[in-house]
Amino acid sequence: MTRTAALWLAVGWVGYALLPWYAIDGGFWGFDWFSGYPAELASAPGLLAGLTQGRIWLLPIALPLLAPVLVLRAERSDPRLAAVLVAAGALGFGYTLLQGFAIGLNGWSWDSFEALFGPLADRQFGMGYGALLVLAAFLFLFSHGLAARGLVGGDAFVVGSIALIVTLVVLFIFWPISRVLVSAVQDNAGHFAPALFLAKLLHHSVWGLDCFAGSLTCGVAWNSLVLAVLTGLGTTILGLAFALVVTRTGFRAKRTLRILTVLPIITPPFVIGLAVILLFGRSGAITTFLDWAIGIPPSRWVYGLPGVWFAQMLAFTPIAFLVLIGVAEGVSPAMEEAAQTLRADRWRVFTTVSLPLMRPGLANAFLLGFIESLADFGNPMVLGGNFDVLATEIFFAIVGAQHDQGRAAVLSIVLLAFTLSAFYAQRRWLGRRTYVTLTGKGDSGVHARLPERLTWLAYGLAVPWAALTAVIYGMIMFGGFVELWGLKHTLTLRHYIEAFSVEFTQHGILWSGAAWNSFWITLWISAVSAPLTAAVGMLTAYVLVRQRFAGKGAFEFGTMLSFAIPGTVIGVSYILAFNVPPIEITGTGVILVICFIFRNMPVGLRAGIAAMSQLDRSLDEASLTLGAGTFTTVRRVVLPLLKPAMVAALVFSFVRAMTAISAVIFLVSANYDMATSYIIGRVENGDFGLAISYSSVLILVMVVAILLIQAFVGERRLGRRVVGEMSLGGSAA
Repeated sequence: MTRTAALWLAVGWVGYALLPWYAIDGGFWGFDWFSGYPAELASAPGLLAGLTQGRIWLLPIALPLLAPVLVLRAERSDPRLAAVLVAAGALGFGYTLLQGFAIGLNGWSWDSFEALFGPLADRQFGMGYGALLVLAAFLFLFSHGLAARGLVGGDAFVVGSIALIVTLVVLFIFWPISRVLVSAVQDNAGHFAPALFLAKLLHHSVWGLDCFAGSLTCGVAWNSLVLAVLTGLGTTILGLAFALVVTRTGFRAKRTLRILTVLPIITPPFVIGLAVILLFGRSGAITTFLDWAIGIPPSRWVYGLPGVWFAQMLAFTPIAFLVLIGVAEGVSPAMEEAAQTLRADRWRVFTTVSLPLMRPGLANAFLLGFIESLADFGNPMVLGGNFDVLATEIFFAIVGAQHDQGRAAVLSIVLLAFTLSAFYAQRRWLGRRTYVTLTGKGDSGVHARLPERLTWLAYGLAVPWAALTAVIYGMIMFGGFVELWGLKHTLTLRHYIEAFSVEFTQHGILWSGAAWNSFWITLWISAVSAPLTAAVGMLTAYVLVRQRFAGKGAFEFGTMLSFAIPGTVIGVSYILAFNVPPIEITGTGVILVICFIFRNMPVGLRAGIAAMSQLDRSLDEASLTLGAGTFTTVRRVVLPLLKPAMVAALVFSFVRAMTAISAVIFLVSANYDMATSYIIGRVENGDFGLAISYSSVLILVMVVAILLIQAFVGERRLGRRVVGEMSLGGSAA
């Protein structure tokens, strides 16, 4: 047997015969389980639990672990090796998962098994590290056997990578989403109840049209859809205005404009809503000034659709800008010059050449704004008032007094339907037209200037909005240094001291501030998930760009599905899927890391695909010709040329993990509280000063982290040229 297969066989036996099979309550790395090891069931290995603890269903796992021993001395070309490894890996992996799902906390999980085998007195808990190693061993033995049969050129590294990614996508994307779909058609007792599903789906609170009868709001589905369309249109228009000012005008403060458009990306999403309250609330700065200056009485207009839409416009316009600026710069100047040569004026050049070529960017910008609005939890939570949306209703269905998981699942399906419909509409609108303008040939033209009226329109939209953004961030910083915003503006450091005080005692440093616990956990979770996200994204990109195999299209769709699913749905699906055995990780830090990996992986994947598509295959072939394996080629040839994409993936995943709220609001626990959930708790209690001071510290930490990531990863060098220098804005994109 090859060394790699033998190594994985050894790993499987270590997991089965030495490590605890079930998850440890106090945590594996606390090593408290050593006191009862291996006699107690909680820390017993799978083999011992089957022999002495009555878990006889674990004993058959030994058979597929013993089978590869029969071909230890077989050559790689021996057909028996491939057959044994494929059979042992497939049967072992399938049986291990089957017994985990079939037997849970109450014995048999399925009535059909109980009817077939009789009642089961024993039970089992969630799988631990022992089971994880056994499953990994079976998976890679199976993939090694497929490689020995010649699949994908017989490359064990590539086949193993495909098997690993497919397994992870099925386990952490498709399985949770399927649990949402199943839970929606069940009652609280877990029985099939399609009538209850229809009643919840068609309920008046979801699809009611009271707004047309004089009420302020409609059903939550219509509220969410209207808000998402308004936000998508508004952010696309504003993002286009910013992109045109930067690329098509002589505006002198372009660098400042870029910085102002990037700031909201590294800001916790609901902090924008909080700043809107500080400015336009009943005691806000602008509201108070207008009341004093021209007698406009304070009102609560900011709580509802106008306020939520305004906050989302501030928060999500930078995303549209970062999409559209690349598209605007990518339009070939030669085409615009050709139109001018044919005596077209500036307006005709823009409307018939430039704007149509920006169509993919406009569609993607609208789609991103639409999805972000649907998934937004923080701003509707802070500013919604009586204006309910799907994201907040899903949250209250889970954690509220009703505790109705079925309703949360039904609302999640409605949210998912809106999102996938937007994806479908985007693809239909773009059609099969081609928008290629850069062919690799020399193109040294200059972009055409905008028509004068359009220039002033772009200025009229972008400059005031940028000024408002600057004012809002000034208020955010100022709000952390005053006693009580709106009432007592005495300068103070009390909020920072309360949140981040440090005491030096005889026993060492005491992190006594109220925010330190959530801060360190957030930093740790983000620091762990960011490189794992980038690694999974880069590996998937390599497989998609460099390899050909059956089902490649479905494989790519599966990896991108998590991007199309709003974070609220992800949070609900993870609770439903991972709150019970065999994968029982709710309330742990592991579920947060996994959530961030598969929520943010598509960005690293697309960055990797874009960068790898520019690398000639001859580079890989030269390395392989010189005797290097695929793993060595990826590590020493491909990855050094992907540093810009790696920076983008690392920065985006780190920032998203630091600022995420819609998914993690369901997954945090007392031991693993994230910064965003802590801040929103302070907002709900009216402690605006501490919330703002904490947010400003997070913004500073993210800026420093982005600079450190850039310095650590470095730059890509081609000959004497440095390629891929990335600014803060480019990294965040």
